[in-house]
Amino acid sequence: MADRDVKVLILGTGIAGLTAALKFAEHARVTVVSKAEPEEGATRYAQGGIASVWSKSDSFEEHVRDTHEAGAGLCHSDAVEACVHEGPARVRELIDWGVPFTQRSGNAGKSGSDPAETFDLHREGGHSQRRILHADDLTGLAIERTLLERARAHPSVEILEHHVAIDLITEGKILRRRKKAGGRCLGAYVLDSRAGKVRTIASDLTLLATGGAGKAYLYTSNPDTATGDGVAMAYRAGARVANLEFFQFHPTCLYHPEAKNSLITEALRGEGAILRTRGGEDFMPRYDSRGSLAPRDIVARAIDSEMKRLGDRHVWLDATGLPAAELLEKFPNIAKTCAGFGIDITRDLIPVVPAAHYMCGGVLVDLNGQTTVEGLYAVGEVACTGLHGANRLASNSLLEAVVYAHRVVGHALPRLRARPASGGPGAALGTAPSADAGVPAGALPDWDIGHAVPLEEQIDIAANWMEVRSTMWNYVGIVRSSSRLERAKRRLEMIREEVDHAYWRYLPSKDLVELRNLVLVAQLIVQCASLRKESRGLHFTVDYPERNDRLYARDTLI
Repeated sequence: MADRDVKVLILGTGIAGLTAALKFAEHARVTVVSKAEPEEGATRYAQGGIASVWSKSDSFEEHVRDTHEAGAGLCHSDAVEACVHEGPARVRELIDWGVPFTQRSGNAGKSGSDPAETFDLHREGGHSQRRILHADDLTGLAIERTLLERARAHPSVEILEHHVAIDLITEGKILRRRKKAGGRCLGAYVLDSRAGKVRTIASDLTLLATGGAGKAYLYTSNPDTATGDGVAMAYRAGARVANLEFFQFHPTCLYHPEAKNSLITEALRGEGAILRTRGGEDFMPRYDSRGSLAPRDIVARAIDSEMKRLGDRHVWLDATGLPAAELLEKFPNIAKTCAGFGIDITRDLIPVVPAAHYMCGGVLVDLNGQTTVEGLYAVGEVACTGLHGANRLASNSLLEAVVYAHRVVGHALPRLRARPASGGPGAALGTAPSADAGVPAGALPDWDIGHAVPLEEQIDIAANWMEVRSTMWNYVGIVRSSSRLERAKRRLEMIREEVDHAYWRYLPSKDLVELRNLVLVAQLIVQCASLRKESRGLHFTVDYPERNDRLYARDTLI
């Protein structure tokens, strides 16, 4: 039974947030905030799967090596070891919870089989072995539905739909101590976007599981919810952020004027599909000996280079050499999606283009998911754990989410239970509040609207939104330069000034809150990219095309 006086606030309903919610709920009251429908988020669009050492032919050492190689010298060894070694146990937990990972033909329904021989395993770019457990080509959706069903049924979990977190509440903000802007995190101000009212939610522990920031770019595989909210809120609360220059562009998104967020999974190349130019050339061997199975940063830059060289708007992904029946069995969702646009993947080439996909940096956390702000944790894409380094190895993201969600709960629960009985929010971490810092329970002030008035029209928000995304795509994309970054910096400064003016003048709305966060995260990406004067992993600049281990084999911290 949950300790009814312990309150945990989780922002986000993807795999990271829901896994943590289910584990916390056995010991605490949990409020989970979703700014749209809980199902809508990056997790449901994860096609490929979850990477874990599973077969007898695989090993922890190989998975560790593959992760480090993809990360281009910036992976944190302790994070890599933790995720790789703890991964199988967390995957078994997902299986026990009911996630329907695809089984090998003939194994469905069998009992007593060796788990290593039961599940079908994919191979993706950068992996030396088949180790991707998947649920056909809709793995994320299967995980999301399973976890959400369990969370909705749990008596200690409350899910607030269509609630947008505006800002974190910290001691510094409440006590207005100008010399110390941070202090412990005490909860968050959250906008009920349907009712138009702001709620004050106090918590003993706040967990950011808000996902990424793909909507900072004009073309992205991400859903509309990916506006960098967690990074922006944490930064404003005084937390450190890291490595935001490393934004992964997925090499293969479906190119079609009516196709939105249509990712073509890397597993298709893992089965033998080949990237080709308009003239039919298998161009990837010119860039990497691994061909179309090279890591994502190499493939994305190669496609970008070929498109610019030939003046083409896309390249082709050719899966026609694979058995048709096998294609349709293994990739039914992709086949259905492409068919909707008149493309038969068994006979036609698939037009693909790179798009912003995954934020490898984020809010800096330690091995237990703690940020540099007391009482604030982060897990999932919003966090920078050090696992991904300068480039994420395919399908390591879902792995990271479940491993770190488990670690957060294991680290936080003893501290929640050990807090002083008289302590208010923030005392949950077991530390005695300073003489001038105590914030008694229930004393958090309500949101102050000041002299704000209703927003008159949305045109300025829409225009600024488009300008941010175009600026980031044109100047802070796959290939960068110092002059392009400086242009982006100047443009974003002007947009930020306009957005801040609107934020303080008008009552909060979902669009305005997201735009405010998006502009800030875009600026932080530019700042990180400007500080790294080398090319490494996902950050490539024509002014510093070589990797410089002497000066830059380190994280970029802000």
